[in-house]
Amino acid sequence: MKPRTQSNADDRAVSPVIGVILMVAITVILAAVIGTFVLGLGDQLGDTAPQASFDVESVNNSSITFSKTGGQDIAKSDLVLSANGNRLDDNDFGGNESWQSGESRTVEHGVDGGTDGVTIRIIHDPSGSAIFEESVDIPE
Repeated sequence: MKPRTQSNADDRAVSPVIGVILMVAITVILAAVIGTFVLGLGDQLGDTAPQASFDVESVNNSSITFSKTGGQDIAKSDLVLSANGNRLDDNDFGGNESWQSGESRTVEHGVDGGTDGVTIRIIHDPSGSAIFEESVDIPE
């Protein structure tokens, strides 16, 4: 009778295959976590722009009147007006109260009169997203 040794090939299990699979899985998970932090994808999950629709009621040489026609209520202090890509920080949509559908708001635009095709944007400041954009003519 032959003594049995522990290094007999017939007694070996599939542990090398399982070991390789586990190493690959750990590598993939680590790469995903590190890639998320390096690319900054986790930072983009914070502020998202609210969904709302607006309409321009009237435009004169110093102001524009907007009406909110639908969507989520938005804090007016979170909104900024932009004309041709230039942020107009001195405008005021009106305090911290929320802007509800059906309400109108007049905002000073500060663009010289007689200007054709001015692109007006309402920007949601916390997210940095434009939630309204329209081209208007500023009368003299």
